[in-house]
Amino acid sequence: MVETARTQSGGRTIAYETWGDPDAHPVFLLHGTPGSRLGPRPRTFDLHKLGVRLIAYDRPGYGGSERHAKRTVVDSAEDIDAIARHLHLKKYSVVGRSGGAPHALACAARNIGSQVASVAAMVSLAPPDADGDGLDWHKDMSESNVSTYHLLDRHAPDVTELGALLARNADIIRRDPTVFLASLREEMPTVDRVIVEDAGIRQHLLRNYLSAVNQAEQGEGEADDPRAPMGWVDDLVAFRSHWGFDLKEVDGSVPVMLWHGERDIFAPVAHFHWLAKKITSAKAVLQPSAAHFAALPALPHVLAWVRDKANV
Repeated sequence: MVETARTQSGGRTIAYETWGDPDAHPVFLLHGTPGSRLGPRPRTFDLHKLGVRLIAYDRPGYGGSERHAKRTVVDSAEDIDAIARHLHLKKYSVVGRSGGAPHALACAARNIGSQVASVAAMVSLAPPDADGDGLDWHKDMSESNVSTYHLLDRHAPDVTELGALLARNADIIRRDPTVFLASLREEMPTVDRVIVEDAGIRQHLLRNYLSAVNQAEQGEGEADDPRAPMGWVDDLVAFRSHWGFDLKEVDGSVPVMLWHGERDIFAPVAHFHWLAKKITSAKAVLQPSAAHFAALPALPHVLAWVRDKANV
């Protein structure tokens, strides 16, 4: 059942859902880009076996959550805290996959109220200031991602062209999300194609993308195109802007795992190596011959890890 919480600053509405044992350890699962609270997750039966209460929410501008204009990655820590307060949680863990991973690291850095017990960042991008600091940010990245980020980088802070591009993508998803997934599949390595052809994962992904672009009231945006999915736009802007925190703040006080597939083309493995060098306290897990979507079947193992670390 969809529930809502309100942030302390701004009073924005955030939509979320929970699954699993309500008395088990709570873990926030942060969705990818584009995405929603309906993204791929373990079955409720499996969550009970894991001893996990899973909480997923729509980032601002997606699904049922109000837009937060000019948000940064670190703002997600406040949004998660608002849901935690609404649920009266004293301790919780955070797992972010793909576009959710930088937001999970923000929770480890800020640890509002010392409530964050453990964090995992799966197939994460590195921050933009890594470019030139030992990392060629766009190298080995999928052609579609490179062209999209170059469009943003060339025209920032004007996102009119980016908004128009993503509006077209959102229209495709609304008409038939299988077409959007097929466009991603064309770029995927074979190991990813096998994963997304699984009927259960495919169903979750299609529902996830459709929910992401059928968004709540957005308020005034900068993209000009009223069809522009502003949650998606704001995510990309946030990834290529300062994240609002320094990775030095992820200092080991919160156990952190970095998980990655070495053949990832959406968040190239060089991003993982860069993050692992900067977050020296993190448990760095690199899966040989795996790619981006391998994070989906690996999720139960990662959930078990954050659960165990929370109980140490």
